[in-house]
Amino acid sequence: MDSYWDQRYAEDEYVFGEAPNAFLAGQAGRLKPGMRALAVADGEGRNGVWLAQQGLAVLSVDSSAVAQAKARRLAEARGVPLQLAQVDLVDWIWPEAEFDLVVAIFVQFAGPALRAELFGHMQRALKPGGLLLLEGYRPEQMAYDSGGPSAVENLYTEPMLREAFGGMQVLELRAYDAAIEEGKGHSGMSALIDLVAQRPGPAA
Repeated sequence: MDSYWDQRYAEDEYVFGEAPNAFLAGQAGRLKPGMRALAVADGEGRNGVWLAQQGLAVLSVDSSAVAQAKARRLAEARGVPLQLAQVDLVDWIWPEAEFDLVVAIFVQFAGPALRAELFGHMQRALKPGGLLLLEGYRPEQMAYDSGGPSAVENLYTEPMLREAFGGMQVLELRAYDAAIEEGKGHSGMSALIDLVAQRPGPAA
């Protein structure tokens, strides 16, 4: 896995661009300076760096050292602090109840069994009242040539997400098609699904 992603990111250009994911940027109104955020599989750092630009304290995790070097460069270019950790999400000892925000954008390398584990970790990493912001591709993405995994079982549906995050309060869940431009990695009409969910309990 690491060698695949290292190879994919081994170019000067940012494969998925330097701008934040559009869904994430659209959630800016939910963010407050000082929040602690975990950016899961954050790759070259476009989303983690943007969160840091909003005044959040961000831990950006990814398995690729090459991607994280690019994330560090992007944070330096933007003049923001970014905590980086190179981790294998399968073996990582995830923090529990430590984050006000967990962001998972196109984390779709995982098949159903691993995905269930990762989704569980994401929920437990949140403090009571913490928010999960998640975007992924739906099975309809297989008809598009604009990015995403080649394994249909790695894609998300509304019922699957409702079941997986049944212990959380779903604030938004939206399935739609839209054109996205995120570097050459994600470019063109895409079958998307967005989730905003809150862990039960009073926010700190």
